[in-house]
Amino acid sequence: MHKEEVIAIIDSGVGGLTVAKEVFRQLPHEKILYVGDNARCPYGSKKPEEIRACSFQMIDYVARTPLKALVIACNTATAVVLEEAQDYLPHPVIGVIEPGARAAVRATQTGRIGVIGTETTIRTQAYERALLRIQPEMYVRGFACPGFVPLVEHHLAHTDEAYRVVKETLKPLLAEELDTLILGCTHYPLLAPIIQDVMGCHVRLINSAEETARELAEQIIPAGAKVEQNPGDDVTEPIFVTSGDAEMFRLIAEEWLDRPVKVEHHSLAGSFQR
Repeated sequence: MHKEEVIAIIDSGVGGLTVAKEVFRQLPHEKILYVGDNARCPYGSKKPEEIRACSFQMIDYVARTPLKALVIACNTATAVVLEEAQDYLPHPVIGVIEPGARAAVRATQTGRIGVIGTETTIRTQAYERALLRIQPEMYVRGFACPGFVPLVEHHLAHTDEAYRVVKETLKPLLAEELDTLILGCTHYPLLAPIIQDVMGCHVRLINSAEETARELAEQIIPAGAKVEQNPGDDVTEPIFVTSGDAEMFRLIAEEWLDRPVKVEHHSLAGSFQR
């Protein structure tokens, strides 16, 4: 597909665009390959073995290209396959959970942190473990929001229906006296204005994208080296691949990234033996 080394970003759908946007900002000179498995999204309600199979089909797809690094931008996939993927690939492999946890610990003033995510992400307690490793005295409340991803994937994030679903879903968290809420799914930042309105302005929302991109930069740029500025015409446009509806992906991507994008469709389903 590409001769140059690329940073691959994989996600269950469009949610990882929140991470891609920050990678574009922090590493403007890098070549990016984004793969979203929209046809099989959401991952959060799947069994771990299904998540593992789908995730490694994406990993095997991007591994056909010379890689510089891989970002698993899906929290659910990070919770299930990160360590195995790090052992499998000879390149830096970055997840989104540890960076998000670090950002939340820095942000909280009261030590009361909420985590919203998919059913699988919450069930694994990956965020709770990451947070408590950093600060054992932290109060952590995990809460699954399975209705959020379909809103984003179907381009409904700015609708009255989205507000109704978010308000009803988050109602149990309002009594938790949280001061920080981790958006533990990369789809959720696309619902951030609604989530902020429902939770109140006193709650700090944590999007792991900035910290994830920073960790990626630390992994691929030698210590003390200066990040290059965009060298201009020689930059390869990012490649966007989806297993689902390319036009729907394009609409959401252009709205979120505020730039025109070209989207390729490829089926990611296939044999998986690992």
